[in-house]
Amino acid sequence: MDTKVDLTAVNASKMKVEILAHTPMGDKLIAAAAKLCYSSSEIDGVLEGLTPEKTEKFLNMLGSLGHESPFEHATFTFGIEGVSRAVLAQITRHRIASFSVQSQRYVNKENFTYIVPPEIAECPEAMEEFLTAMDEDRKHYVRLAAILKAKHKASLMAQGIEESDAEKRAEKQAFEDARSVLPNACDTKIIMTMNVRSLYNFFRLRCCTRAQWEIRALATEMLKKVKEISPVLFKKAGPPCVSGPCPEGKMSCGKALEMRKLFLDSEQ
Repeated sequence: MDTKVDLTAVNASKMKVEILAHTPMGDKLIAAAAKLCYSSSEIDGVLEGLTPEKTEKFLNMLGSLGHESPFEHATFTFGIEGVSRAVLAQITRHRIASFSVQSQRYVNKENFTYIVPPEIAECPEAMEEFLTAMDEDRKHYVRLAAILKAKHKASLMAQGIEESDAEKRAEKQAFEDARSVLPNACDTKIIMTMNVRSLYNFFRLRCCTRAQWEIRALATEMLKKVKEISPVLFKKAGPPCVSGPCPEGKMSCGKALEMRKLFLDSEQ
């Protein structure tokens, strides 16, 4: 599937990515860590003399040597919304990261929104079936929540808990099990922090055309955002074919030149 089509589809489902925080002077900090590794510099003076030119030189040297540990000293924190629980299942496989996720256990998802896969959106018959399924899931969730809430409330009041308190507690208990019928397409919100080394790995895997369409679009948008802040750090970030041969062998998409143009474009 064409990358631009994917991004259009995600924009239609209101995916939003923001950088909430990042390590100040991340480029310089990484260069200072590298400087410490390769010189007799004292800690007090390790940041001295690191002009933008010298900083970039250190970063390029690290890349050429495959010495990636200094890149772990800088982090980016992303705020992400308008993505599906399917994305959540994939993104949390990247274990060197920190995640905070909107809870379906404590948040009422009666009016959940959902992400529509492009292949479904482009097929009227499939879209009709999909929308019917979403509506049915919503109805089942509402009914289950109501049934379970009544059950839990009666049980709590039988234990001597006041009605107002029992009402609140019963509702939370009901959400815990009613959420089981919510679809993979259900929207979620994520705050995620990753260091630069982990981001390189994330972009190599998830910006590739063989990645699932939604997380690929998310990764592409994240890469665009970090490049705006640290263009030197991320100038060669992206799928493996951006900076070398494709590792997919016979499974390659064959679009290396197209990918290099997309991810090495100064506007990307």
